[in-house]
Amino acid sequence: MSTSHTFMPSTETVFQKTGEHTMVVNLGPQHPSTHGVLRVICELEGETIISCRCVIGYLHTGMEKEAEYQQYHKCVVMTDRMDYLNANGNNLAHALAIEKLLGCEIPKRGQYLRVILAELSRIASHLVWLGTHGLDLGAMTPYFYVMQQREYILDLFEMFAGVRMMPSWIVPGGLRGDMPDGFEARLRKFLTGFVPELDMVENLLVENPIWKERTQNIGALTAKQALELGCSGPIARASGVAFDLRKSNPYSSYEDFDFRIPVGSKGDVYDRFLVRLAEMRESVKIITQAIDGLPSGAWSTSDRKISPPPREELDNSMESLIHHFKLFTEGFHPPVGEAYASVEGSKGELGFYVVSDGGNRPYRWHERPSSLMNLKSLEVLAVGRFIADVVSIIGSIDIVLGEIDR
Repeated sequence: MSTSHTFMPSTETVFQKTGEHTMVVNLGPQHPSTHGVLRVICELEGETIISCRCVIGYLHTGMEKEAEYQQYHKCVVMTDRMDYLNANGNNLAHALAIEKLLGCEIPKRGQYLRVILAELSRIASHLVWLGTHGLDLGAMTPYFYVMQQREYILDLFEMFAGVRMMPSWIVPGGLRGDMPDGFEARLRKFLTGFVPELDMVENLLVENPIWKERTQNIGALTAKQALELGCSGPIARASGVAFDLRKSNPYSSYEDFDFRIPVGSKGDVYDRFLVRLAEMRESVKIITQAIDGLPSGAWSTSDRKISPPPREELDNSMESLIHHFKLFTEGFHPPVGEAYASVEGSKGELGFYVVSDGGNRPYRWHERPSSLMNLKSLEVLAVGRFIADVVSIIGSIDIVLGEIDR
């Protein structure tokens, strides 16, 4: 029995002759180096890119519109799935916007616990970036080390919230629960072992001649270009823009912690690599300070119209049971108004703009995605570089298409 096979041209890379000297290459939308379903249209003269255009929308989920049909506290689970590598940071930005509408204050312990979770997410996100960026450029060994460290962080999330990647634990009004028994000891053990592991990975790459050849003087972005394009986070700081919302507009008690803002000078792929390495070390310092100075007391607001009563009260208090029932069936009703709150996410400024019409669900719910703003820089950085450099540049921007296509 014979079987015939029809070989179709790959949809990943399509070549189109546009003129005597140029050719168009479609990189993606299904290509591992694009870190998601991104399509990059590059016009080449030889191997040199003379124009570059990003095409998005292949992963569009309509989450922003969906949120307008959900109660405020039910929108939390959608924030996890935008930048799914920085879920706690997304939860925090959403919660801060809602709390601004409500005029709600969070107890100091709750603020510190939020910082711990957000900084752990920052480290975990940077670890995924470092591992996959290394794979893109042919460095396989670092991937195994950094993913092992990320597993330890996900284990901490699971211990705290029962979920590894999308905890939805930071909610309007505080958190869903306090730090569990044994968490502090496990967290300290991770922090002690993480820095030496990071040192080892750094030693594999920082002076590696192949790594430096693929990253130094590649995709350089000036501070002026970064500001004009609306870039933020590590990509802007690598260009010398010393802007960090945790310093300039402190939230959740970040003003209580001593840490520095790592910045670069050249703004190339290598500088972005160094900045993220330094940021992970600063996150370790912040978490250590937060756990050392963790206040006692409540972790969420005492307003039972916003935050549910403790689980142990439900068996003994009819009033608590009623508050619990009404909160999860009717939700809460912020006053008419609008609010914007932003945090320093793992990829830059991450914000939520929320409009209330007085009902129990948002009239408008919009995210300011750092990945989308930073992606625009690719169209500038790629011009004049070889097609092989696009892989390095995309990886250095660190995008998540779940946040871009909402």
